[in-house]
Amino acid sequence: MAITTDNTIVCAFDSMSDAQAAVQDLVQAGISRDQISLVANDNAGNYSRDLGTTGKDPNSVDGTTVGENLAAGTGIGALGGLLIGLGALAIPGVGPVIAAGPIAALIGGAVSGAVGGGLIGVLKKSGVPDEDAAAYDAHLRRGGALLTVDANTSDVDRINSILDRHNPIEVGDREEQVRNTGFDRPATTPAYTGTDVRRDLTGTDTPRNLSTSDQPLTVAREELEVGKRAVQRGGVRVFNRVIEEPVEQQVSLHDERVRVDRHPVDRPATEADFQTRGGTMEFTETVEEPVIRKRGRVVEEVNINKEGSDHTETVRDTVRRTEVDVEQLGAQGTGQTVMGDADADFRNDFGSRYGSTPGASYETYAPAYQYGSRMASDPIYRGQSFNDVESTLRTDYMRNNPNSTWDNIKGAVRYGWEKVSGKR
Repeated sequence: MAITTDNTIVCAFDSMSDAQAAVQDLVQAGISRDQISLVANDNAGNYSRDLGTTGKDPNSVDGTTVGENLAAGTGIGALGGLLIGLGALAIPGVGPVIAAGPIAALIGGAVSGAVGGGLIGVLKKSGVPDEDAAAYDAHLRRGGALLTVDANTSDVDRINSILDRHNPIEVGDREEQVRNTGFDRPATTPAYTGTDVRRDLTGTDTPRNLSTSDQPLTVAREELEVGKRAVQRGGVRVFNRVIEEPVEQQVSLHDERVRVDRHPVDRPATEADFQTRGGTMEFTETVEEPVIRKRGRVVEEVNINKEGSDHTETVRDTVRRTEVDVEQLGAQGTGQTVMGDADADFRNDFGSRYGSTPGASYETYAPAYQYGSRMASDPIYRGQSFNDVESTLRTDYMRNNPNSTWDNIKGAVRYGWEKVSGKR
């Protein structure tokens, strides 16, 4: 994870490829090249060779040149198109590095003596707290890479989000290891060598020779246990309310009215006509009017219940396990090793890969198979691919086997490497 000061974000990476990918994403996100700095350990000289090579790129698997990779935006040379001032330097107490960006000028000051304290002094000058600066210094000694960004306040969260996508390491998790193996070394301490790195990672300069009094090696395995828990996924909420709505209906009504009709007549009067007595007569009129009465009826019932069903779901995850490879020392002090049953596998690959080569024998290629398998087991190269370390392996192997031709035995070394690293 990144350490953020008032104006500077510092992030550590184990892999140069992760650091380079982070730089590319920052530039693509609009962060100015003038704000980004990168420094990486180059104790093996791989990066400086890339910068100064005009022939084949040592990191290339297809024969491309450094210039072609630079134009294509690949390889260490691609950083030259992303950052300013990419070059090879030597930091007191750290050794050879490549650096780019504003930090390169500060490192140049450390080299010339204008900035004291080596890389720690450079980081302090950038605003990194003393303890964090020392931890980053120790990380760089161990072969890591550091990326710094002079960030605007408004960009801090966005920059941290980009860096988190590229496997940054949490320096605090390694603080105890750093304290035990060089936390506060002065800047005059010699740079780390391959032996120093092995000692930091394994606690010893050479492979360990076990005796009967040593603690046994343990083989651990993780097992996947799958349980169940109830999780609320959704539901139904039912509301019951009274709604009033207007209705109308046609009804037939009867009306009565009293009508008095008077009309003249002309007839002779009789005695009965004169016998009519005076008095009052009343006639009433009636009308019908609507009478409203409401009666409730149940027209629907709503039943609420739950139904359950079972299904089978495949759960996928990864589990870890440890392996112990047993190396049997070769006879007559030849120094050759056979790793368990791997020798038979190596012989099979030799038959298919080199069997048709005139004069080829397994004994000639066996050291290459064994070398690849040993290097893949070395903690120094843990987590790296063969392409990442091929240049270093080639230099080391050819130094010890000057009569060999790398192009001839490269396939055997790769097979031994990938056999141990699980790529085959």
